[in-house]
Amino acid sequence: MERLQDLVLKTPDMADLLHELVTLSAAALSVHSRLLCGVTMVRKKKPATVATSHPRVKAMDELQYAYGDGPCLTALRDLDTVYIPTLHEESRWPHYCATAWDEGIRSILSVPLPLEGEASAALNLYAAQTHAFSDEAIHKAEVHAGQASKALRLAVRLAQLAEDRDNLAAALESRTIIDLATGIIMAQNNCNQDTAIKVLRSASNTRNRKLRDVAALLVASVGKDPNVITHFD
Repeated sequence: MERLQDLVLKTPDMADLLHELVTLSAAALSVHSRLLCGVTMVRKKKPATVATSHPRVKAMDELQYAYGDGPCLTALRDLDTVYIPTLHEESRWPHYCATAWDEGIRSILSVPLPLEGEASAALNLYAAQTHAFSDEAIHKAEVHAGQASKALRLAVRLAQLAEDRDNLAAALESRTIIDLATGIIMAQNNCNQDTAIKVLRSASNTRNRKLRDVAALLVASVGKDPNVITHFD
């Protein structure tokens, strides 16, 4: 858990965080055999592989998406662990299991990662051996997934705070530019603020450009005019 928390604190980029998470998960859970690890996330009802420890994982995940079902999608839908000891004997997803078997995958474990809101995720573990996961290994994976989900929720909250901060800064910058442009129009046309804003909006509609962009052009053009003198009392 400490390593996961360190990842959140030291890796501000979400893509990098997810990559580090699957790398850590593959290393932590590969005890008796080397595991391939990936994270599938569902947003707006569409699943996508957001991080993998090996390129083969994405191919296995996207195969499930193409078939529309599989162990990972079932774990996401039911919020319950799905374990396939031997793909060759699994009857629930015969086409997917047969293709994965041909690709050298023998056993799969998918564990849900509870998130907040409409998003959901799952930790997918692929093994080249049958019966790769004992009861103890499954329990360990579930504990690890629970800790990972807490780290992910914290990372999502931090990312949202950063996005809100950036949006606020952009909104304040836009407001400042628009206010400056409004003041220029008022001075040039000897009109009140309401009239100046109408002029600015009319120019925005006529040019089919955002209000902020039109305002920025006006402020920039005044700044380049050597005959215009600005001062602050």
